[in-house]
Amino acid sequence: MTPGRVPLRPLARNGSAPPFLATAASAFRYQSLVAAGLSPWRCPARRWESTSGAAGSGKTGHIDTHPKESILFFDNIFPLKLTSVLLMRAWETSDILERFNNASLSFLNPIGLVKRAIPRTAPIKVTEIIPRLKEGGAYVKFTYPDNMSAAEIEDELVRSLENKPIKPWFNPFRSIKARLVLGRPWLEDLHRLPKSRLKVEFVPAKDSELPAELSQESLYSLFRRYGKISDIISQPSDSKVLPRFAYVDFVLVRDAILARSCVHGFVLQEEGSRTATRLRLSYEQRVKPHHIWNWITSHPRIVIPIVAAFLAAFTVAVFDPIREFFVKIHVQKSFEITNSRFYKWLKRQTWDIFTFRKHKDDDAGLSALFAHRKDLIDSLQNALLETVETFIVVHGPRGSGSRELIMDQVLAGRRDVLLVDCRQVVEARGEAGTIRKLANQVGYRPVFSWANNLSSMIDLAIQGTTGVKTGFSETLESQIAKILQTTAGALKDVALAGRKKDDKDAALTDDAYLEAHPERRPVVVIDNFLHKSDEKGIIYDKISEWAAALVQSSIAHVIFLTTDTSYSKSLSKSLPDRMFHQITLGDLTPDVAKHFVVSQLELDEPGKKEENGNPPAVTGSQLRKDLQELDQCIDALGGRLTDLQVLARRLKLGQSPKKAVSDIIEQSASEILRMFLLTNKGANERERKWSTEQAWYLIKEIATKESLRYNEVLLSSTFSSSTTPGASNAEAAIESLSNAELITVKSHHGRPSTIRAGKPVYQAAFKRLLEDAVVRARMDLAVLSELAKIEAKNIDKAEGELSLLGSLPSQSYQAEDRVNYLLAKLQSSQQKIAAYEKEMAVLKEVLAEEA
Repeated sequence: MTPGRVPLRPLARNGSAPPFLATAASAFRYQSLVAAGLSPWRCPARRWESTSGAAGSGKTGHIDTHPKESILFFDNIFPLKLTSVLLMRAWETSDILERFNNASLSFLNPIGLVKRAIPRTAPIKVTEIIPRLKEGGAYVKFTYPDNMSAAEIEDELVRSLENKPIKPWFNPFRSIKARLVLGRPWLEDLHRLPKSRLKVEFVPAKDSELPAELSQESLYSLFRRYGKISDIISQPSDSKVLPRFAYVDFVLVRDAILARSCVHGFVLQEEGSRTATRLRLSYEQRVKPHHIWNWITSHPRIVIPIVAAFLAAFTVAVFDPIREFFVKIHVQKSFEITNSRFYKWLKRQTWDIFTFRKHKDDDAGLSALFAHRKDLIDSLQNALLETVETFIVVHGPRGSGSRELIMDQVLAGRRDVLLVDCRQVVEARGEAGTIRKLANQVGYRPVFSWANNLSSMIDLAIQGTTGVKTGFSETLESQIAKILQTTAGALKDVALAGRKKDDKDAALTDDAYLEAHPERRPVVVIDNFLHKSDEKGIIYDKISEWAAALVQSSIAHVIFLTTDTSYSKSLSKSLPDRMFHQITLGDLTPDVAKHFVVSQLELDEPGKKEENGNPPAVTGSQLRKDLQELDQCIDALGGRLTDLQVLARRLKLGQSPKKAVSDIIEQSASEILRMFLLTNKGANERERKWSTEQAWYLIKEIATKESLRYNEVLLSSTFSSSTTPGASNAEAAIESLSNAELITVKSHHGRPSTIRAGKPVYQAAFKRLLEDAVVRARMDLAVLSELAKIEAKNIDKAEGELSLLGSLPSQSYQAEDRVNYLLAKLQSSQQKIAAYEKEMAVLKEVLAEEA
């Protein structure tokens, strides 16, 4: 490009115009700097030894030239992206020059590219080649004859490359360019990679002179010949940064490399300026305008909720199908080896070899139990074949064998069964543990329970800084609902898995198909429902709502196994308009209980060896003699399955039935004493809904009467007027003691009717506690003390009202009846307190005398 009128006066080495500007005389006017001492080329010449680091005179990194010697820079000789690889090879100057003189015109040889770029008609002699791998080019120092100028040689070289462009193999879209070096190049080996932006600093040519700042027009005229310029940015006028500078932005990086290699150190004088200016060029990282990022960071209240919604959608789209898959294989037990055909065949072939006696004992005992409950098993199996959109509730005390009844008998051989144990979920520590346990119960994976704590911290930090709740963290309620919702989708897929296109009802919708085929629905068994319901009620609420959705949508049958008598209150919230299919498991009758114990003992035959070769602890004949005591012992022990199993184990160890039952009763009495009577009063007392005095009242009354009327207990002073914090509600106290299995509340026509011991063995344990004089005296003393406090409160109330009536200005006859009533009540309370104190004195003597 030939610019027009340019107000620049470059200063050259020998007083003549720089060669490359000889054809642009209308644009430039030059004068010599030799007389002024500004020539930058007056340095002793020194041969280059290596270009791997700084070189030149004194290792300064500058190139020196002799008279009639100039420098050309050839661009696009080496690939820029392979600089780190090419730097591993040492490039010696003498070797390069020798290779240049002997180089062929191979397109793969960089030195050959330089030789091809120089036309044969050019009367120059190359004296040195200095490759610059970081810039992807090379400096070529040459000499030229006296009758020519360096500008003419540059013009000839440029015309030759324009007519016959040479494109290297690594960059076929850009040809080699060559320009005359005007300034004083600096061959540095710093880790400064080329950029498309050049920082042009205006430094003084002499220490005693101040440099002039070039205008944008002057900079454009100087740099445009090296490539397309996208922008020129001058330093703000009010800036105090020195030296003054300007930014020149090229479109291409190689154009910026060519400009810096040729102009760095160039000394010129702008028209109208009295001083000369040296240009010092360096690469500068261009700060691109990040409009989108700036908008994002400037609007966190909008962006953060959008990001949270996007992450939630991404999680649903990616992880939910995976989680549904794992839930399905957990329900169908697809990957369990026990369901494989090979395992079943191997089990049939080796059944007699790997079956041990203890398993037979257990099977025999359970068979006796299940034979007794055959009607219940048939009823439950028929219910699973009916289209009844309600819950199946199996209620029974702990140890009644409800789980074994459902899993081993009712659902025996059924494949699609999901068992959810609420006890493991409720007893988990922390929210993360609760989520992890619930996910394990339903096969929901992967689950990132630990991420909730981290997201909560992030949410709190963002909310504190921006004032916006991002929603990254989820509450325990939302995460439980998400797990159960995913499980519901997987259960529906399991229910529809056996559907085929050629079925006779293939035209039905999925909901209609599930409603017409209740036998295809999977079964969800929720065990230990309402276990510790006071601690994490939200879990039971979510599970009951989820179960209601399953049965209402005909997705699955739901069976609840619970020991809590108040289960109807919780389940009625989810299905308020349905009647539950309720089954109550009671204790075994004495005949069945005896048969259960005997069935586990009769396999111990005389002469049979144990697995270790030793004789059994007790022989069959001895057991048959002891069986005469079994009827009386079972009457005292009752028909609770767990107690019968403990009795059978003790009999196997050689204990007699009377001794075994006595030990069981003694152990039960110790448990009652520790859990209900000798509890420490303090913080836990406020959390309980019953008091020690109420528990002892029931123990004492049930031990003598065996059965109490429900309303009779409510009206007793110990329950109706309890002074213990948290135990003032009599009905809540009875319900809490029933859930703790101290007592059992029997119903009649849906209302609570009678109160009995929580276990049959507790009846005998209650009597055993009454036989202990110290325990009885201590507990009676506590009850009498509370009754005395109750009467003292009544006296305080009566005295307060009498004092109020006595403060009236005149005593009217209308208040006489009230005064007499209060006086009689006060007298009655005082008489009761006197009687209580007499009894308390006797009890204190017992405590003082008994050990």
